[in-house]
Amino acid sequence: MKDFRKSADKYSEAFKANGWKGLSNDRYNAACSWALAAVPDSAFFQLDRIATKANYTNYGHITTDPDLNSLHSDSRWEPLLEKIKQNKDKAEVNLNKPLVAILDSIYVEDQKYRQEIDGIEKKYGWESKEMKDHWKIINEKDSINLIQVKSILDNYGWLGADVVGGQGNSTLFLVIQHSDQATQEKYLPMMREAVKNGKAQGSSLALLEDRVALKQAKRQIYGSQIGRDPDTQIYYVSPLEDPDNVDKRRAEVGLGPLSEYVNHWQIKWDVAQYKKDLPKLEGKEKKK
Repeated sequence: MKDFRKSADKYSEAFKANGWKGLSNDRYNAACSWALAAVPDSAFFQLDRIATKANYTNYGHITTDPDLNSLHSDSRWEPLLEKIKQNKDKAEVNLNKPLVAILDSIYVEDQKYRQEIDGIEKKYGWESKEMKDHWKIINEKDSINLIQVKSILDNYGWLGADVVGGQGNSTLFLVIQHSDQATQEKYLPMMREAVKNGKAQGSSLALLEDRVALKQAKRQIYGSQIGRDPDTQIYYVSPLEDPDNVDKRRAEVGLGPLSEYVNHWQIKWDVAQYKKDLPKLEGKEKKK
């Protein structure tokens, strides 16, 4: 709802109720709320806490997250990044550093321009020339990234976090998730095997399974793919198999309830209504 100050205050209430303890992810989100509410002192307090107490290592994400843009000109920003970079280097001391470096760069290229989509849409509109030009850049970056990732997968297989770190492992998935249908279908069996062997996340595989299913004119399984009506610009959950049991399937792969997931797109999840709308939604998908 963009009430960032209220969000930040609610995080503080939660931390207080928990003896001032909080998970890194919650503290990071609290920092984003404080930054968006233009309260940098509180934002830096939370970020410094996870950098020093929890050894936060996700350098790629924090440097591309637009929620924190207001902090970049603050004198505390660069020292914070240096601390996180040191944490990352320590955590990755036994990893394949050349591959980690390659995948780090690919991660930034994959996420950087996608993080700018919402801002461009708000400023110029979804069908604007600026948005189309931006998607052209994204598609060009994706093509370059895919060449490198396919080379890694073909030579090494699906590398786990024990070899390329958590972010590097996630990058392999992101690039395949953003590739063409033939590429997704080619590497889907490899990722399935990687999940069985603990070298990939089941939650990530669920997203790829859904995307491939829809491209094959089937229904998705986990509800991860969101469609958008070109006429009304309203978002909807793309055609879903067995909607009644979707949360059970999501829980099995480590995904939260669908009702929470779709909040990001201002979708109200109503199973009964969704089942009534499903034939109409399938008609929309066929027109794409």
